[in-house]
Amino acid sequence: MTWIKICGITNLQDALQAATLEVDALGFIFAPSPRRIDPLAAREIVRSLPPSVFKIGVFVDEEISEVRRIADDCGLNGLQFHGQESPEYCQEFPLPVIKTIAVRSIDSLREMEKYSSVSILLDAWSAERAGGSGKAFCWEWAGEAWKKRDFILSGGLNPMNVYQAVQRLKPVGVDVCSGVEQIPGKKNLWKMIDFVKEVKRADGSTR
Repeated sequence: MTWIKICGITNLQDALQAATLEVDALGFIFAPSPRRIDPLAAREIVRSLPPSVFKIGVFVDEEISEVRRIADDCGLNGLQFHGQESPEYCQEFPLPVIKTIAVRSIDSLREMEKYSSVSILLDAWSAERAGGSGKAFCWEWAGEAWKKRDFILSGGLNPMNVYQAVQRLKPVGVDVCSGVEQIPGKKNLWKMIDFVKEVKRADGSTR
């Protein structure tokens, strides 16, 4: 079954609604973004979530000590890096790590080989921001990535295209942010419901 993460959580209502849909993980962004959340606010949300939901902090080229502090204070149980973090940087943490590869061309996939000890997320490259652009990259390139190793798919996913994405690319997981939003930072419950339903349909099984 495909792992599902809803990213860019900024408020308790969205977090609790997403949790009722039995998604696997929620993402909290601690980097410049319209969906950035204060660690204190994130901590209160995390404390209200069921243990079954993975709580992942998203960072961009942050100091190692600051990542550790926020992870400890908020009670995170996973980390996601969207910047230029090196393989050595990713190994500095005791928590599970997801390293994002910004896919600008098929040559970008070579970066995957450097990060053998962490999970890989493929996202669309953007000049404006590190992730959350709502844009997709060429899925044919993701097909080439699948030949190398498992990956989590992100970038431009929404309820209208995630079925095709899962069926065609067979990612180990999907990560959605703007594709289930009402406005930046505020989720749309019905879009989240439809997104999860389409992933289940593509899996051909009940989560």
